[in-house]
Amino acid sequence: MAQEGCDWANLDAIWISHFHLDHCGGLAPFLFGTKYAPTTQSRSKPMRIYGPPGLKDLIAAFDSAYDYGLLEQPFPTEVIEIEPGKQFDLFEGVTAKTFSTPHTDESCAIRVMDASGSIAFSADTGYSTNLGVFGRDVDVLLIECSFFADKPVKTHLNLADIEQIARFAKPKQIVLTHLYPEWDDQIAPEEIGGIETCLASDGLRLVVSGETAS
Repeated sequence: MAQEGCDWANLDAIWISHFHLDHCGGLAPFLFGTKYAPTTQSRSKPMRIYGPPGLKDLIAAFDSAYDYGLLEQPFPTEVIEIEPGKQFDLFEGVTAKTFSTPHTDESCAIRVMDASGSIAFSADTGYSTNLGVFGRDVDVLLIECSFFADKPVKTHLNLADIEQIARFAKPKQIVLTHLYPEWDDQIAPEEIGGIETCLASDGLRLVVSGETAS
């Protein structure tokens, strides 16, 4: 976040989708950094960390490795466990709701909405028609597409799965993420089912709007 010029020291909220290390492993070093960084010592605005049930135990396990005190921040910090299907306020003016995905017992997609637009993030997931319904009419559908074609597991997606989900979701734009190495030699689709599509990449910036997503 610092490398991309983001205001990481004033981050309002964090969402943890599930407990695989590539989706939660950065939380502990981030909290270690905010605990001691000079730029956060005068912060008074609270930060909320959202995730599925078990998130508090996960942070406690990180802490137990060396008594880090990761939640002993210079500003108010709250860990909030969210049950699947629940709607909640991320922070003022921004609402979210979750959907249990076929990946791990705790994994959840999230849909985030405010007055300007909406985005749904699948996190890791296997195929689910209901995921398409969950993301219906969002401005941006950020969805995992681990495999280009053949997939060895049911708990991830490939392009054929995305095409089916997009028929139900009908988003304004699709962004494919969680791309496994087999994507390196493939030509990225410019659209899926007539919907503008791109691959996620480091530094990618999107403007999410109820009128356009670009």
